[in-house]
Parts: sequence; C-alpha cells; structure tokens
Amino acid sequence: MNFDIAVLPGDGVGPDVTDEALRVLDEVGERFGHRFMYKTGLIGGIAIEKSGSALPQQTIDTCRRCDAVLLGAVGGPKWDDPGAATRPEDGLLAIRRELKLFANLRPVKVFRVLEDATSLKPEVVRKVDLMVVRELTGGLYFGRPKKRWSTSRGRRAVDSMTYTEKEIERILRAGFELALARRRRLCSVDKANVLESSRLWRQIAGELAAGYPKVSMDNMLVDACAMRLIRDPSYFDVIVTENMFGDILTDEASMLAGSLGMLPSASLAGIPGGKSSHAFGLYEPIHGSAPDIAGKDLANPIAAILSAGMLLYYSLGLNRESTAVEKAVLQVLEEGYRTKDIMTKGMKQAGTKEMGKLIAGRIKA
Repeated sequence: MNFDIAVLPGDGVGPDVTDEALRVLDEVGERFGHRFMYKTGLIGGIAIEKSGSALPQQTIDTCRRCDAVLLGAVGGPKWDDPGAATRPEDGLLAIRRELKLFANLRPVKVFRVLEDATSLKPEVVRKVDLMVVRELTGGLYFGRPKKRWSTSRGRRAVDSMTYTEKEIERILRAGFELALARRRRLCSVDKANVLESSRLWRQIAGELAAGYPKVSMDNMLVDACAMRLIRDPSYFDVIVTENMFGDILTDEASMLAGSLGMLPSASLAGIPGGKSSHAFGLYEPIHGSAPDIAGKDLANPIAAILSAGMLLYYSLGLNRESTAVEKAVLQVLEEGYRTKDIMTKGMKQAGTKEMGKLIAGRIKA
C-alpha cells in the first residue's frame, strides 16, 4: 500500500530525531510491503526565518493532502523574545487549529529494562502503563480575550479559559472509548473546586459516564492528580483532561519513563473506533527542540520513532507494523543500548543515528 506522510522536521533536534523515525518507517515499508512517500514542510523558527510565518499556508496545504503528519520539534533561544510578534510555538497552535486536531494522546509506559533510569523507586514505576488524553484546541491557549496592555497602574495581561459543551463532550468521549479498549478505568481531571469551566467539565463527565457502564470513572482535582502520579502512578489507566492541565501533567509523567526522549504523542482529528478504523493525525515526540545538542548526535530518537509507530496504528490502521516498531525498540533496549539521557552504568551508549540504525535493523530482522 502507498501512503503520503507530511514531514515537518522543525527546529533544533527536530531534524535529527525525525530522520531516524523515517529510517524506521522505511524499514517497516520494506518488510511489510508498503511505500511511504514523504512531503516536507516548514514549521516553527525555521519557517519564520524563511517565510515570516511560523506556519506557512503551503505547509497547511501539504498536510491536508497527506494521510498523516510527522513533526519534530519547534523553538529555540534565537526566537525566544517575549515581545516578538511571531513565535515558533504559534506554528503548533495554528496547525492544531487548522487541522482540527482536538485529541492529544500521550502514552506513558515504563519499559522494565529502564526502571533504573528514573529517579523513583523501581517498585513505584514497575507497572506504569497509562494514557493521557489532553484536549488540544480549547482552554487558555486558545481562549479570547487574550492580550497585554499598559495602564496608568502598570502593565496587565489576560488569558481566557473557555470551553463549550461540545468541546468537553468530544474529548471525554474519546477518553471513554480509549478506556473501553484498555483496562476500563477513566480518571477525569479538573479544578472544579475553583474554576467554572471545570465545574461544567465535571458535570458533563458524569452525564457521559452513564452511557459507559463498563468503564469505572472517577473525578480528580489536577493538584491531587499531580501528586498521585508520583506516589502511585500505576493507579491510572486513562486520564482525560483539558489543554493546560494535560500539558503540565504529561511532562511530569514523562519522568516516570526516565526521560522526555522516551515519550511519543498523537494529535488526532477523531478517535478510531466504531465506524472508523483510523483517524487523521499529527505525531511528534513530546520533548522540545533542545538546541544545545542539535546536530551533535546526542538526542534520543526513541520518542520520535514511537510516534511513527503511533502514526502507523492510529492514522494508517497498520496494527502489525506498529507492534513491530514497539518490539524493535524494546529489543534494542534489552540488548543494553542507551542514548545519553537514559544512560546508566554498564550499558552501551549510542548516538542518535546509531540508535535509529539499531532499531531499524531489528525491524528488518
């Protein structure tokens, strides 16, 4: 089968890790008889430099013509002026809006062989296998009014946290559907003791729960969730929450796996299931652009490679191929290879390119 994939390497280590994800995809295509055709586009800081926009219209058009999107990372200190009219991160917000990517899936699974790479006790992280479902196109990041201004009493700024019933319902439904396919436990996270939008969130969660009797749902305040992720992370199966809370909680949860370089993500325009076996989506590692190590063969490509694996599963419906990617990653880790961020005593350190070659090699084998 032939598939078109939009590739947006972005800034910093984005091109480094994306190259290795494509290497693995090419090996998957060779082994399983598929042909992946890549259409490259600009996003982030590099896009600002070359076009004046963090997300050129040409990139949007390219993505819309493809079956899925693979993204590296955006940003860096050279574009980090808080007074700048355009910032690299504007490209991320814009592409989510333009492609209607409302559901961000961030799996957190601790590989047994990496239990010693985390700062927590091995027995705490041993059974961690959770999925955070983050609402991606509403809340503080998109709400209006959103502005800064000066007054006679000094400078002021406002961000608005707004949600509609439709936005809340569709992301909660996505969480319930995913929970049905997993261990059937859903934790809805909010701040209902303070925020009016969270009270609406909790009310709608309760209403939807009645339609999913096989799923056990509980409500949890975001601060309590943050604490339990450290104290008892194996408690969680599926966590569903709004935009900003999900952004913060998933970065916290990444430390359970030892490094940001281990965690992939999928941003979907729908949730596979029911009448649909796949959904259009954008896939990216959750780490940033790490410009200090860009081009130095030090970045961990595993999150980007696992993101490509999620692309195979959620957007292309290639379940066997996605499983092959996960198994290849695990096999290389079991053989003792580690990038610098997850390196421990007695292991064999590998650079970005070597790690990509090793994983691609296990796909081939």
